[in-house]
Amino acid sequence: MTELTKILIVEDELIAADSLKIDLQKLSYQVTGIANTHQKALKKLAEQLPDLILMDIRLKGKDNGILLAQEIRSQYNIPVIYLTAYADPDTLNQAKKTSPYGYLVKPYKLKDLSAVIEIAMQKYQDEIKYQDLIKKAEELNAMKTHALAVASHDLRSPLTNILGFSELLKDYGDQFTEEKKQLYFDKIKEAVFNMNESLEELLLISRAEEGKLKIYREPVNIVDFFQHIIDGFYPSLETHHQLDFKPQDQECMIEIDRSLMRTVINNLLSNAIKYSPKGGKIEVTLTWTENQVQFMIEDQGIGIPIEYQEKMFQLFQRASNVGTIKGNGLGLSIVKKAVELHNGQIQFKSQINQGTIFIIDLPKNY
Repeated sequence: MTELTKILIVEDELIAADSLKIDLQKLSYQVTGIANTHQKALKKLAEQLPDLILMDIRLKGKDNGILLAQEIRSQYNIPVIYLTAYADPDTLNQAKKTSPYGYLVKPYKLKDLSAVIEIAMQKYQDEIKYQDLIKKAEELNAMKTHALAVASHDLRSPLTNILGFSELLKDYGDQFTEEKKQLYFDKIKEAVFNMNESLEELLLISRAEEGKLKIYREPVNIVDFFQHIIDGFYPSLETHHQLDFKPQDQECMIEIDRSLMRTVINNLLSNAIKYSPKGGKIEVTLTWTENQVQFMIEDQGIGIPIEYQEKMFQLFQRASNVGTIKGNGLGLSIVKKAVELHNGQIQFKSQINQGTIFIIDLPKNY
């Protein structure tokens, strides 16, 4: 059932107000109340906010409808239509300053009343949509500005490393052993990899915020997929970290976007390792039913503070207990968006200094 447009009548003549109420009900509008003074109108607004106000310019008391309309616009942003017997130039000029959504001179015709209300409501809805677009554009610009600052910060260190190691190789390469040369080459390669990773994350989140992030699904054996990613982590693991993979079985087919899901798993595994500076076990569990796949990544790290948990998936947010551990606050936001694009769900459980577990549920087919 379509909800009726709620209208407040502000009219100093009781008979005229009652007649207007009857006309509005004939036109299938809901009248929330009638007020004949400035104070009574504000009281009615406090009790129930209408969708629109029909305002007479002449009211009982010292304040007129134009002054009341100004106050309503600044406090409530509710559209106002003037319904009055006054149509002289001075009154019209005063009324125009309040940016009304319509102006109807008494006596009115029923069809004119309906038309001015419908046009006013459409204009109001258009303005709300426009304001939402402006707000989203401002948020997107703010995000991009922040992203540029993050990129500048994240790229400065690897660029410095690349320049430094390159100059060492250029100036003293003939004096270095092959092992030392290889070490410096590996450092340069690592710096390039880190730069590329930062840029990829920024591009990914930018596309997601603009609604341009697409998903391309294909059938994948999720066990092999996980195993391949996990194998890539073993060479860089510290001796005090233990990474265990526990799949339910050897094969489970699911339709996923390989690139996006690789980003999800890489981020969660990287976080599990990074935020477990004292080491410990990192356990990856993979289970499934006929229609759903669930994977859990559990660590024994520093945990997530309660005050941060509500905003942990927001952009550029980092918990208060991360200390000097590097990060840009993008990873978990990317993870959440990628999981949602797969029509999946992400949950977590965490306690300070006891670890964190992330739980991802994905449908097998689409």
